[in-house]
Amino acid sequence: MQVIAMHGWAGDSGAWGPWSRAVMQRGWGWQSGERGYGALEPVKPQWASEGPAKVVIGHSFGPHALPAELLAQADAVVLLASFGRFVPEGRPGRRLESALAVMADQLRGQGAEAMLQAFLAKAAFPADPGLLPHTLLEQPLGARGREKLQADLALLGATGGLPTGFPKGARVLIVEAGQDQIVAQESRQALRESLPHADWLLFQNAGHCLLETPVLAMVMGWLEALA
Repeated sequence: MQVIAMHGWAGDSGAWGPWSRAVMQRGWGWQSGERGYGALEPVKPQWASEGPAKVVIGHSFGPHALPAELLAQADAVVLLASFGRFVPEGRPGRRLESALAVMADQLRGQGAEAMLQAFLAKAAFPADPGLLPHTLLEQPLGARGREKLQADLALLGATGGLPTGFPKGARVLIVEAGQDQIVAQESRQALRESLPHADWLLFQNAGHCLLETPVLAMVMGWLEALA
């Protein structure tokens, strides 16, 4: 297999360390995309021109951040605490739209890092945010990072369904966090309904970042069964 992983909004590729080791220990290929919010330079992964089965692992906004032509070639997709449409319809959606507008304003001002700290704590909940393996705030937030966060926040709010290029014939595993404070319950349900033939794994007591769960071992087992 060759695996391409993509982190979500306000994340970075440094968090994939345990995943990359697990993949390479199995003799599979690994690449991780990078949006460049923090100190890391942007990286656009690409498939080998010829090779084994192609697998995408995306957390949250990650699948939406991949090029459509790359995603379309995947034989299998693992969606970690992800979504199709981020902002649901109705009252929950209106509240979320307001929250995104406030976040966008904060990114333009001096409260950007405090807002991101709060976001990361919410993403980690109910686990201790100190358990997050890597964050973009380990160094001061630069102008490039602010601009990229702003642009991707707008993309996130505009998502209307499955990412462009989502492969119709791929095997899919949806990994859902029952205590997710980032992705609305309505959006999680809509994702399941849009992929009725997907395998589904629920960690009822986990938050958005799926900390303190056996998610890595269980996803590796799912992939091994496909190999």
